[in-house]
Amino acid sequence: MTVATRSVVTAALAAAVALAGFVDPRAVVAAAGLLVLLFAVGWPTLGELPMPPGSSAVVALTGVGAVAAVWLVGDAPQLSALAVVMASALVLAFVNELLRRDGRERLIESVSGTVAGSVVALCAAGWIASGALAEGESLVVVGALALAVGSAVAALPVPRWLSVVTVVAAAAAVGALGGAAVPGVDLRVGALLGVAVGVLVAALDSLFDNFVVLERRTPALAAVALPVAVSGMVVYIVGRVLVG
Repeated sequence: MTVATRSVVTAALAAAVALAGFVDPRAVVAAAGLLVLLFAVGWPTLGELPMPPGSSAVVALTGVGAVAAVWLVGDAPQLSALAVVMASALVLAFVNELLRRDGRERLIESVSGTVAGSVVALCAAGWIASGALAEGESLVVVGALALAVGSAVAALPVPRWLSVVTVVAAAAAVGALGGAAVPGVDLRVGALLGVAVGVLVAALDSLFDNFVVLERRTPALAAVALPVAVSGMVVYIVGRVLVG
């Protein structure tokens, strides 16, 4: 998958989250679950982990468990349940290593890579937690739209430094416009949301720029889902601090 294709797919996923936030909270849950599964399928290959099936299972269970835990909390925007989910992920990561029959080579890399993937998958639950905040639906829509536009701009064939500037500027502009347009989110909050997700997109785009493995479809799935999943927690933090 080329860099431009990955950027466009990421933009499409972010747009899907924005649409889900506009339609129904249950649609956001479904979108977050899809992000988790896409990321879980590709993460072990992207991270070159020695036992891909087991690592994928741990990451998927962690992400789905986080989404379910936050959804079951209801209207209270609390993430305390995620501590239990993450603790379970650590246990599962070690169980995954115990099940290996290959001599357990690269043990530390395998455990750390699986746990790192679980943290990313857990962040997808931030989209659901954001929806439970005051004016949460508006936060989800504005944050996801800014992410979608920033990701789409990242597909432009321009020098790296210019790409960083344009991605952040475009995401900030869309966030500000969205914040001014929707109720409950003002221009300042929308702009800050846009800057936050824009910086994330630009940083990950630069990080993955020379990853040859991303030419393959499976690891590319993780790369396109990663910024959307992590942005869920970014939107939650900004919304929690500035909106409440």
